[in-house]
Amino acid sequence: MNISKLLSLQKKPTPFSPGEPLFWDDPHISAQMLAAHLNPSNDQASRRPETIQKSVEWLTATLELQSGDAVLDLGCGPGLYAARLAAQGLRVTGVDYSRRSIDYATQFAQQHDLDIAYRYQNYLTLEDENLYDAALLIYGDFCPLAPEQRSQLLQNIQRALKPGGYFVLDVTTPVHRQQHGNRNGWYAVETGFWKPGPHLVLEEGFDYPEESIFLDQAVVVEANGRISIYRNWFQDYTRDTITAELEHGAFAVLSMWNDLWGTPFTPDTEWIGLITQTC
Repeated sequence: MNISKLLSLQKKPTPFSPGEPLFWDDPHISAQMLAAHLNPSNDQASRRPETIQKSVEWLTATLELQSGDAVLDLGCGPGLYAARLAAQGLRVTGVDYSRRSIDYATQFAQQHDLDIAYRYQNYLTLEDENLYDAALLIYGDFCPLAPEQRSQLLQNIQRALKPGGYFVLDVTTPVHRQQHGNRNGWYAVETGFWKPGPHLVLEEGFDYPEESIFLDQAVVVEANGRISIYRNWFQDYTRDTITAELEHGAFAVLSMWNDLWGTPFTPDTEWIGLITQTC
């Protein structure tokens, strides 16, 4: 075991420095992620089915989407929102960077006779232009991106939407981290989320309070001594900071909520749900 390397990994990384690339597309990890998305009893990867249904109904009514309108579901995962939107007659395109999730979503749509266009693609490379009435980025997918990635994504969405199109997203606030805390500890398993074989997991959280950033880091040591570093970065927002960033990206904030199913905004919220429109 490389103790020197493990010691170096206890040092606070530069914000948004990467860990293992594309780990969500790893054959083993992506299977664990898909199972988590489809688990109806918790909110670990996706919100519970009843919450998703409530959100789809509220968004469809609030945005006044009509049958035939085009919706872009970014980070669509296994299609939990896309399938429900398509069932309401909307023309849905789902984009995700997990092959396993896209394969599952495509198969589900075929089995249920849903006309959904799914694409395995990094939405940071999206080049669609003037196609959609609304774009969705749900369950905090904006927060793990570095500043330059967020700027690129906003440009991509701005280009993809029709004039006056809606962009809907939700982001976490500092209250969320205060409520849930940082994970710090270790465990050893024969098989687990990160690896199919025996491995040791060293979890550590790093706070950057002056920038409202935090990092969940998992250092995984396999039986052969191989070390992998998995990093999940999160940018938290206040009402003012998310408004400023979206306005800089040429989106006007139309309304702000505690979630994306209609709970009025309060200052102590863990989440901010936003409905915005192209300027």
